[in-house]
Amino acid sequence: MGFRFCMMAAALFCGSIAFGQSSLVSSHTSTVGGNSPQEVVSSPMKLAVRVNGAVLTESDVVREMYTIFPYAGQHNGVPKAMEADVRKGAIEMIIFEELLYQEARKLKVPVAPVQLSKAEAAFRKELGSGAYEQFLSTECQGSKQVLREKIRRSLLIEKMLKTEVEQKSVITAVAAKAYYDKNPKQFEKPERLRIQTISIVPPQNGGADEDKEARNRAEKAYKLAVATKSYQEFGLLAERMSDDDWHVNMGDRKTVEASKLPPPVVKAATGMKPGEVSTLLQLGNAYTIIRLVEHTGADKTPFAAVKTKLQSDLQKQKIAELRAALNQKLRKDARIEVF
Repeated sequence: MGFRFCMMAAALFCGSIAFGQSSLVSSHTSTVGGNSPQEVVSSPMKLAVRVNGAVLTESDVVREMYTIFPYAGQHNGVPKAMEADVRKGAIEMIIFEELLYQEARKLKVPVAPVQLSKAEAAFRKELGSGAYEQFLSTECQGSKQVLREKIRRSLLIEKMLKTEVEQKSVITAVAAKAYYDKNPKQFEKPERLRIQTISIVPPQNGGADEDKEARNRAEKAYKLAVATKSYQEFGLLAERMSDDDWHVNMGDRKTVEASKLPPPVVKAATGMKPGEVSTLLQLGNAYTIIRLVEHTGADKTPFAAVKTKLQSDLQKQKIAELRAALNQKLRKDARIEVF
């Protein structure tokens, strides 16, 4: 979890999203924990959401929308076609973060003074002194204490996410192997063939003469094909004589699952060795010659080959599940109003 406050706050403040990290949602009126309401924004802002009495403004929604769609600066805002969905996602996120913040306060989660000071220094460095002072004046009423509370809030949210999501989502190699063993079909690799082809196709709606001419061309191509001694020789012949779409690629169809090829082709290729050329095959009204490049039987991807990606995928899935469960738990007894 990176330090979420300074990057997004700075980005929105400066009219750019270049800093590119997530949002701070802190320009709200808090009544959590019995505190009296305190407006921390420098000018009146439209009410957007109220969470257990804490007010989140339209500015907070827009700030999060810019996080979800980080190209808003280049597009002069969020594109109209996406705006409704992005706005909905932004509202959900600021509610979730506010609930996390409130839960952290309820649990009295500490923020060490040294951590707070480092975060404040990082924020100031990111903006530069001039922009920092302007931000302090515009967004924090000129109060460094207000700024520190914004930063503290962001750090508390991150701590909650780290404790309740990040640390609980770690997928060990043992857990990944257990998943691998329990789901063998996900890692099976079907039989695969890589072939070159030369196809002679008579014209559609042609008569007997056209069919005979195509047959003669096919037999000529076959005699030349069996005389080839390499991938390149067969490929050059395919480029010169084949009517199929692969003739421009040396007749190479690349690796494809056997189940996706016509059964006569699979049957012929199965009995061949790499480099061998088939007999003349008739597929519908077309004549085809194949050269086997490679035949790989059905097998299973070794665990070692998928371990890293599998752990990553399972962790992403676990993170999504934990976040959803945490969100649902925090919302259960919350008073949430969207305006």
